[in-house]
Parts: sequence; structure tokens; C-alpha cells
Amino acid sequence: MPQQSCAHLDQIRDVKPSAAGCEECLKMKDRWVHLRMCLTCGHVGCCDSSKNKHATKHFHATSHPIVRSIEPGERWRWCYVDELMME
Repeated sequence: MPQQSCAHLDQIRDVKPSAAGCEECLKMKDRWVHLRMCLTCGHVGCCDSSKNKHATKHFHATSHPIVRSIEPGERWRWCYVDELMME
């Protein structure tokens, strides 16, 4: 039976976005497709549809498990560890 809940919700903090766009892409003067915010530290990174995949790279570098979309009208969250999407 697939897992129904994320085991990492206790790592969510009250964070604010670290930048107005993908932190690394802004420094590189590169582009992104969609933005994700780390719910542990507030890091803003680009999604896996972006060529640089900075949100996923942030997870691999920090083990911060949950991001949320910060696209207008989107409210979902994703846990990298549990590979689980949450509304």
C-alpha cells in the first residue's frame, strides 16, 4: 500500500522566500520555468522542468525534505524523501 502521509512535516518552518526568483539562476543570469521554496529554510530554487533544477540540487545538498510551489494559484507541496505530493 502506498504511503499516504509525509513523515517530515515536523521540519516545516515559518519561512519567507529567500529571493524574488531562483537564487542560483539570478546569480548566473539564467532563466527558470517554475519556482519552488524550501519549507525548512526558505531557499527559492527552480523546478525540475528548468535546465538547472536548483530546488532538487538544494535538497541533495541540505536534505531539507519539503518544498512548495510558489507559482501563483498553486498550493501543493512535495516531499523529496517520501516522493509524495501533498495539497
